[in-house]
Amino acid sequence: MTFAVTIDYGPDKAKIDEFRPPHREYLRELITKDILVIAGPFIDNSGGFIVYNAENEADVEAIIKADPFYKCGVFQTWKIRPWKIVMANRELLP
Repeated sequence: MTFAVTIDYGPDKAKIDEFRPPHREYLRELITKDILVIAGPFIDNSGGFIVYNAENEADVEAIIKADPFYKCGVFQTWKIRPWKIVMANRELLP
């Protein structure tokens, strides 16, 4: 099942910059496991949007809590919602 997650970051921008490299390495690992669908921060760096493939919401919670951004306190709050991909324009993806 696919889950869309909106995440709010804490206000410490230095912490976001410091832990972004390990966070992105973790996301790259999730890609190799076919767990991560798409991810990216909002332009104002107040949070991000991540789409995961997982069995259930509890698994998504575990994936989030294993993320370096969660472990260092960047992830403050999030909302997990089951999501159905109906269409995608892969040519627009980076």
